[in-house]
Amino acid sequence: MKLVEILVFHLFTAFESLIRTPVQIEKLILIISFILSLYVSCNDDDVPPAENEEEIITDVILSFDALGGVTTITARAVDPDGEGPESIQILDDIVLEPNKTYHLKIALENSVAGESITDEVAAEAAEHLIFLAWTDGLFSDPDGNGNIDNRADPINYLDQDSDGLPLGLETLWTTGEIGAGNFRVVLKHQPGIKSSSSTVTQGETDVDLIWDLRVE
Repeated sequence: MKLVEILVFHLFTAFESLIRTPVQIEKLILIISFILSLYVSCNDDDVPPAENEEEIITDVILSFDALGGVTTITARAVDPDGEGPESIQILDDIVLEPNKTYHLKIALENSVAGESITDEVAAEAAEHLIFLAWTDGLFSDPDGNGNIDNRADPINYLDQDSDGLPLGLETLWTTGEIGAGNFRVVLKHQPGIKSSSSTVTQGETDVDLIWDLRVE
């Protein structure tokens, strides 16, 4: 803005001796106003657009479809006010049958804006990765306790990005014997850093939720 102030000062100095009537003063004011509007416009154009904004997710729905059957187990988490003060709430426990295989689909929504965030994440698969963890022993396949503490631990991912790296909106699970524990879902936004070894500590966190899970 300092440059504009100097310019205005010199304009007044240059035309001071020539200005004699109110009409001339008005014309000079119009000229200065025009110069100021050009300056503001140019500065607005220089502001870069926001990139990689964190998704607003109000609804997370886990759907466990039993293979070879018609049973679908649904567990939801809802944040009714989006970016407002209320925190997201787990509405349902996950209750699965022992020794059964399930196809898990994760749906993400912004119900405030009426948007499917699932579609956005799928379209930007190269920038997203879903990490998963659970109480050891709840599943026989994959075994272990998930890849949040160790990226190399097995997850049966069914989807991938254009580079062949996993995404995590769809996974496959086989339960173990009767037991109880928890199931954690972490969606990370990793533009430019997602790789075969990128971990849960890298990038922005879009979702981090823990459900109670029972196999009974």
